[in-house]
Amino acid sequence: MPSDPTGSRSADPTGSRNNGPAPTGKPVGAGPSRSSESTTRPVPPSPAAADDLVRAVAQLLDDGGSRTRRLDAPTLRLALVDLYELWLNTKGSDLGIKADSGLAIVAVGGLGRREMLPYSDLDLILLHDNIPDRELADVADQIWYPLWDAHVKLDHSVRTVPQALQVASSDIPAALGMLDARHIVGDEELSDLLISGIRRQWRAGIRGRFDDLLGEITARWKRSGEVAHRAEPDLKNGRGGLRDVQLLDALAIAQLTDAIPGLGPDVPGGGLEQAHRSLLDVRTELHRVAGRARDQLRAQDADEIGAALRIGDRFDLARTLSDAARTVGYSVDVGLRTAGNSLPKRGLSRLKRMPVRRPLDEGVVEHAGEVVLARDARPSRDPGLIVRVAAASATTSLPMSAMTLNRLSEDAPELREPWPKEALNDLLVVLGAGRGMIAAVEALDRTGLWGRLIPEWGAIRDLPPRDAVHTWTVDRHTVETVANASALTTRVSRPDLLMLGALLHDIGKGRGGDHSVVGAELATQIGNRLGLWPSDVVLLSAIVRYHLLLPDTATKRDLDDPATVQRVVDALDGDSVLLELLHALAEADSLATGPGVWGEWKSSLIGELVRRCRLLMAGESLPVPDPVDPVLLELAADGEVHVDQLPADGQHTYRVTVVAPDAAGLLSDAAGVLALHSLRVLSASVLSEGGHAVNSFMVSPKFGSLPQQGLLRQDLIRAIGGHLNLEKELAKKESDSATAQSGSGKAKGVPMLYAQAPPKLIWFDGTRPGEVLLEVRAEDRLGLLSRVAGALEQVGADVRWAKVATLGAAVMDTFALHITDGDNAATRARVEAAVLEVLPQTAPKTPPPVTDQE
Repeated sequence: MPSDPTGSRSADPTGSRNNGPAPTGKPVGAGPSRSSESTTRPVPPSPAAADDLVRAVAQLLDDGGSRTRRLDAPTLRLALVDLYELWLNTKGSDLGIKADSGLAIVAVGGLGRREMLPYSDLDLILLHDNIPDRELADVADQIWYPLWDAHVKLDHSVRTVPQALQVASSDIPAALGMLDARHIVGDEELSDLLISGIRRQWRAGIRGRFDDLLGEITARWKRSGEVAHRAEPDLKNGRGGLRDVQLLDALAIAQLTDAIPGLGPDVPGGGLEQAHRSLLDVRTELHRVAGRARDQLRAQDADEIGAALRIGDRFDLARTLSDAARTVGYSVDVGLRTAGNSLPKRGLSRLKRMPVRRPLDEGVVEHAGEVVLARDARPSRDPGLIVRVAAASATTSLPMSAMTLNRLSEDAPELREPWPKEALNDLLVVLGAGRGMIAAVEALDRTGLWGRLIPEWGAIRDLPPRDAVHTWTVDRHTVETVANASALTTRVSRPDLLMLGALLHDIGKGRGGDHSVVGAELATQIGNRLGLWPSDVVLLSAIVRYHLLLPDTATKRDLDDPATVQRVVDALDGDSVLLELLHALAEADSLATGPGVWGEWKSSLIGELVRRCRLLMAGESLPVPDPVDPVLLELAADGEVHVDQLPADGQHTYRVTVVAPDAAGLLSDAAGVLALHSLRVLSASVLSEGGHAVNSFMVSPKFGSLPQQGLLRQDLIRAIGGHLNLEKELAKKESDSATAQSGSGKAKGVPMLYAQAPPKLIWFDGTRPGEVLLEVRAEDRLGLLSRVAGALEQVGADVRWAKVATLGAAVMDTFALHITDGDNAATRARVEAAVLEVLPQTAPKTPPPVTDQE
């Protein structure tokens, strides 16, 4: 028997423990506490029967390590429902809870919905028809205590029907929970009174509670984020999660919308029912893998869950979840909008005239804040109507009516190939509408219409990114790129091809091979279907083929090398229009990738590359790099360490130049000192001449202003002389930062920086004899450049120059290396091993604990 029946019990799902008898603190009624009644009240019975229940649940979850014995997720949920219902029916019968007893056990939550998960709470209401408190207490104790003592998680309440209705009338979460109520055992008429009463009360009061309901939904979404776009989503409470499916049911019960709104016959992924089942299956396996109740899917569990559900790896699981959550999210948007329009009017609003139908385009009108078809529209005879409706929605930011989308999905024929010019123009209107086009494309996609217009879209729909710097799925990233590109159309001579290039730049992903090459072939196919001129089809294909050329070259190659610029010009065949379009697309693509990917440093690098390409295309000579400042060479002659800092082109960027005797470890020491002073390195170059080294860094302070020049020089001298342990100081700075972020006053041990994605090293050929390029992709950490440079120097790889790009939480650093013992497979493997040793690694299955330093 529990020693503390008050402190260890679960919360009441109906929102209050004081509205009727409940066995918490005072097990029932208003009598004395449990401790004061211990000599007069009967002791609750032995929990043996509840122990049998627990053992039976454990047997269901125990697969004995055999796949053949393992119950799949839907079967397991049904088996758990049957098991709990059997126990409750047996227990109820033993206690005399029968048809004429005035008592009933009602299930809410997962058991009420027949969606019992392995470690879900058991949510029960003991209904009674004014049973005396002492008799009611005995019955309640004999139900609750065996469950508690067997460690079954229990949410409970004991109420009359009027008490339960009173709670639901004042508490929206409680009302939503009781809408799932289902009779289990006992007086079914009593249960029906509650179920019908709750539903009737919900329908009658929804008008006055709708704004509060919206407020609670919005707060939940803000708190839990989106399931579709979170690395570790909250499957229950996030936007597009299971709570939203229950919300749709609640709106349907209120007779404000259908339970499955806005989805036509061609909806991808199987529609709302399949989305609901997918979310349930993943959450079921999450419970089974975690061994306890859990709503948030952790990254380290994703592969195991994907394999258990026979979906695939974590990327396949992420794609399944994205599809399900976006389908649910779209359905909720439609449901809430339909519900808001369906609410009965009150007050002066009842006197307003019916909404008028305002023409927007041929066959398209606005009605009640939505884009709908005109009365005389004939979708079956108007193939271009789909794009025309979408254009009206994108340009006005009005949502398309679910009924309109369903009708188009059912009746509108395929566009003939090549498309009519009017349909292509309407598509360009959609793409050029800025942020308004995102919702329009999402609505078309969730109802199967976007895939009808662009069949190749299916390969990238809900495709998760393989790179940690990407925020969105590939299809949503593409749409975000188009929205960004629409703001750059006045910078190019062919805005139509910029829009189409942005739409198709990643269309080759998800098919294997180089997505730029695959995408270029698909762009040719799509361009011909859209009815572009042959020369425009060639240009569109080239945009897709080379959309990464400018950012890759600018951030990974030496722009002072004429061969670098010549390589770009040759690839583009000297086409200045193509160069112009790729410049704008590079910015739009970077902005849509994630925070920190586009900035003044990357913008200046690409801009300088484009400027040099234009000069070469025009037949002018390329600029030559500035010679080393003679003043710096004079400083180098004295054999001392010098630090010079000057403002650079950007508002928050500076050039810090270190002049010192050439020695192994100088680049690592200099980068470490800069990191110690919270200076983010944007690029670095190394020059050795006459036994002296000139290392130049483009830096940006993470906060505040640049530290004093003398302080940087002093710390660098100490580091070179071995009097400043940079590794120890950087680790301490990491620890202090982690402590500050946690808000704890206690000093913690230096945290291991686990990465969400494993680091990756890529080799390229250099443009000079004996030069190779090593690109390092990893998650960022304090002093990473110093550690990598130190690792390279230790294995005899001489760094000639480096370009450092910090993209949100990730880095993509390129080092031009001269390897002293030659470039061969064995040497590269040795270099890779040294670099990987200092990069943040992916988290282990169970991270080691961080202990207090006390």
